[in-house]
Amino acid sequence: MLLDTASLYFRAYFGVPDSVRAPDGTPVNAVKGLLDFIARLVQDHHPDDLVACMDADWRPQWRVDLIPSYKAHRVAEAHAEGPDEEETPDTLAPQVPVIEEVLDALGIARVGVAGYEADDVIGTLATRATGPVDIVTGDRDLYQLIDDARGVRVLYPLKGVGSLHLTDEAALREKYGVDGAGYVDLALLRGDPSDGLPGVPGIGEKTAAKLIDAYGDLAGIMAAVADPRSKLTPSQRKRLDEAREYVAVAPVVVRVARDVPLPDFDPVLPTEPLHPEALDELAERWGLGGALRRLLLALQR
Repeated sequence: MLLDTASLYFRAYFGVPDSVRAPDGTPVNAVKGLLDFIARLVQDHHPDDLVACMDADWRPQWRVDLIPSYKAHRVAEAHAEGPDEEETPDTLAPQVPVIEEVLDALGIARVGVAGYEADDVIGTLATRATGPVDIVTGDRDLYQLIDDARGVRVLYPLKGVGSLHLTDEAALREKYGVDGAGYVDLALLRGDPSDGLPGVPGIGEKTAAKLIDAYGDLAGIMAAVADPRSKLTPSQRKRLDEAREYVAVAPVVVRVARDVPLPDFDPVLPTEPLHPEALDELAERWGLGGALRRLLLALQR
């Protein structure tokens, strides 16, 4: 089980009231919400291994170099050296280090790699896996990793994690008309305002799916642009031709990396805390009580 951790703690933050606070009055709604998410996932799905994948760099420079608008609207503060600072709610940012400390004290693997997003860590781990993989994320970008033959599926939270939409190739084809591999082409043609990806003007989701169905993939679509005998409409041909520069670089930006140099770590889900004394101190300081107990109980089963 691979967690898109930021996606989940953002959901926890907005799903749990900020009246949930530590003894000193600091909001801990994202911390407690995430612990409850993980407890429910462990209880319902019984993973052997679980990795909390982190954004060591939420907006990698190598993606920005290709498409400067990539996530640009989310930058709170730009830095000449090191990752730009992401716009994050004031009461969420201080909770992230607490989440990291609690996961480390529990012994739950937490992996982030400089220069890469959590999506890239997830892509690499899913590619390397020798058994079934469940990816837990609220980010549709990771639909590109779905692969029935390898048992890779996405669990997409609809409400909390008590209601998850299990997305496999059949679900993907039913909703979007493509498989996992085709989702990259669909996403880059359609664009994604939330990620600052412009897409090809005039090519929406349904048109993109029809083009992929007709011509196989992005390369086939662009070959059809150059072929006067193809059945592209004049408008489609013009728009795709004008977007050649974007189409040439977008696949590298939209595709998750599958070859991230990962550190050594133990993905096995612990049955008891790795650092119990540190965990006790964190539980007392931040008032994690019930949420932590529920997770520990789930880990023991």
